[in-house]
Amino acid sequence: MPQPTPLGFRPGRSIPHRLDPRFKLILLAMVGIATLQADFRGLAALTVLILAALRHTGIPLASMAREMRYFVLLLVLVFIARALSTPGEALLSAAGVSVTREGVLAGGRVCWRPACVAAAAILFVVATRPSELRGAVIWLLAPVPGIPERRAGTMISLLVRFIPMVLDQARETSDAQRARCIECRKNPVARMAVLTIALLRRIFEDADRLVAAMEARCYSEDRTGPAFGATRLDWLVLLGAVLFCAGLFLVP
Repeated sequence: MPQPTPLGFRPGRSIPHRLDPRFKLILLAMVGIATLQADFRGLAALTVLILAALRHTGIPLASMAREMRYFVLLLVLVFIARALSTPGEALLSAAGVSVTREGVLAGGRVCWRPACVAAAAILFVVATRPSELRGAVIWLLAPVPGIPERRAGTMISLLVRFIPMVLDQARETSDAQRARCIECRKNPVARMAVLTIALLRRIFEDADRLVAAMEARCYSEDRTGPAFGATRLDWLVLLGAVLFCAGLFLVP
């Protein structure tokens, strides 16, 4: 039976699962670079591709949106700040504050780009096992001098493994504080500070226990990684991504 991925979904035999991890890492980097150049049409096309890949992989979009609600809230705040602070043609005005057309466009573009990168990163994490991620990072950083690629790969794979633990602990800590009537405090900053301190304490305690367990088992960075082998599907997907990104850079 397939094992759950770091975000709790069970992998299938979708195309993202079948791709070589090295190619998926390159594709993720290409998505990040492409969003810097893409306009609204390019971002729309990229969003359609990412959503189609998420749906094909079997990721429940409603659950993903629920887990990213704080990130979405941050993007909404950034959009509002851009819409109110960018000078230009006023769309709405009230009490000396104006929402400009240029601000709405700039805010939409600024918020759309990290949203696409975040969705692509979630797709990558769900479709890639931590051991495969470690091997891909080691392969990518091996030619770079001065970087301990094995240590970097281990750190990134552990970070991915900690994502569901951090989410679960944040949910448990929030429920525990809500049971203790934390919502009676009217200051939202104080409530957030209490939650953050308690959550960070639990995260650091778990990290210390993990380090102790790894040392007790004589963990070493010199481990045999997974064997990679590129297929025709990998090269076809990479070629399609290169053509798509080239179109974003060449088409005005």
